[in-house]
Amino acid sequence: MTRHYPRTWLGAGALLATGALTLTACGSGFDDSGDAEQTSGGSLTVLIGSSGDAETQAVEDAVAAWSEQSGVEAQVQVANDLPQQLSQGFAAGSPADLFYLAPEALAGYAANGSIAAYGDDLANKDDFYPSLVENFTVDGSFSCAPKDFSTLALVINTDVWSAAGLTDADIPQTWDELASVAQTLTADGRVGLAFGAEYQRLGAFMAQAGGGLLTDGAATADSPANVEALQYVKTHLEDGSFAFAADIGAGWGGEAFGTQKAAMTIEGNWITGALSADYPDVNYTVAELPAGPGGKGTLQFTNCWGMAADSPNQENARALAEFLTGTDQQLAFSEAFGPMPSIESAADAWSSANPDLTAFLAGAEYAQFPPNVAGAADVITDFNAQLESLKTGDPQAILATVQSNLEAIAE
Repeated sequence: MTRHYPRTWLGAGALLATGALTLTACGSGFDDSGDAEQTSGGSLTVLIGSSGDAETQAVEDAVAAWSEQSGVEAQVQVANDLPQQLSQGFAAGSPADLFYLAPEALAGYAANGSIAAYGDDLANKDDFYPSLVENFTVDGSFSCAPKDFSTLALVINTDVWSAAGLTDADIPQTWDELASVAQTLTADGRVGLAFGAEYQRLGAFMAQAGGGLLTDGAATADSPANVEALQYVKTHLEDGSFAFAADIGAGWGGEAFGTQKAAMTIEGNWITGALSADYPDVNYTVAELPAGPGGKGTLQFTNCWGMAADSPNQENARALAEFLTGTDQQLAFSEAFGPMPSIESAADAWSSANPDLTAFLAGAEYAQFPPNVAGAADVITDFNAQLESLKTGDPQAILATVQSNLEAIAE
């Protein structure tokens, strides 16, 4: 189910990246006679890591529809452990033709020749959001079709909000306003704002301060903007109006919000599925995250449809990727299991169908994405471990460590 997304695609991608870096080039997995250069022939295999029955059924239905239309047989395989199964397929020279691929795994697989870069050959390449194209571009090549995406926004418990005397006019537009309403909502054993103790949430504050982990490929983790962002969060962790989800007995921000241990949270649009399934009595609204000293900022999370370099069916695989990322199919996926379409042509239809969630889509205009260079997943894992103690820690020292780690992998 969608509620399993709180660590989002970075968690799975971290394992993918690790696996990718252990592989050798797989461009001759079939034999050395050039079979891997074939563009069609035979059935397709599609490997996915599903969030639940709804996603599995939606992908199976879409692939079946394309297969009937094209006359090409295609089979969907749902991985129990996507990183492991994908790595095993590459190592054996028999990978799936098309598969879910996380951006932080992309660089490693591209470097060892495991994947085919086909993004620039897509008929719909100009329809994808520019930030998503950038997310999946390695060494100047648009590698793969972004299958969908999500951003972070501010989720507000409207009943608690109203009971505190707040109105729509009080929805925070700045950091000062966020701090003020969080303080107002902190009462009766409930914290004003809770979120995960991880870069995948605090990175939004860094973006709002005008910072980020990489700038034009260079490590900028210890910038004054990032220090200011973490200091802002630390200040309000200390005064009790902000809290990490784990510190109030919740597994992630959605649980803290759904159990009403927090009046607000910072989460992606996957939270809507969790709330409807597990906390249907919680009334909420979604707003864009408030701007910081550097302006508006949020993070985006996505996967693409990766294509194996060893696939003998690349022409059909690319055609299937185009079908799966078309307007109608992406809107169907959104209705089935929640992600936002990765193409701009679907924005109006998606907004009309989801008028209460448009704050998530608005974030596409200014979203940053987590670093997608090889080795970044390990750096972020270490960063997250340090962030757990931010309340009593030193933001400058934490970021100095991240800076050193990033410099070791950045070009």
